[in-house]
Amino acid sequence: MNVRIMTINDYDDVYSLWLSCKGMGLNNLDDSKEGIERFLKRNPDTCFVAEKDNEIVGVIIAGNDGRRGYIYHTAVKEACRKQGIATKLVDCVILAMKNNGINKIALVAFDRNENGNAFWEKTGFTKRDDLFYRNKAISEITRIDT
Repeated sequence: MNVRIMTINDYDDVYSLWLSCKGMGLNNLDDSKEGIERFLKRNPDTCFVAEKDNEIVGVIIAGNDGRRGYIYHTAVKEACRKQGIATKLVDCVILAMKNNGINKIALVAFDRNENGNAFWEKTGFTKRDDLFYRNKAISEITRIDT
């Protein structure tokens, strides 16, 4: 397995992988090719793909605001799970964040995403019960739930 920086040329394969993962929440704006291209330009060294036999089998996108790091849309092809791919991707993000001077990383996972939440717990990401997550759409977004 090879892990490398994600580029916009990976988009079609990455998007197909996201769609194949149950519990992944996508939308038509942020997760469009244009939206991901903006994200990659803003975060050029914190998004990674894992390849096996010239096929993308894992992805993690992450960025920071200069203070905190944030992880989004981590996915591993179902047939390749339980092989340490997601852990390797997270390790790459942690190292990249440290290199960017970031000391804390956060993420949001849907409560219905049982596999994802079990992974994050096992990886040392603790659940916070003292927060309410809030957001406000400022553009019309269509959700694409898998």
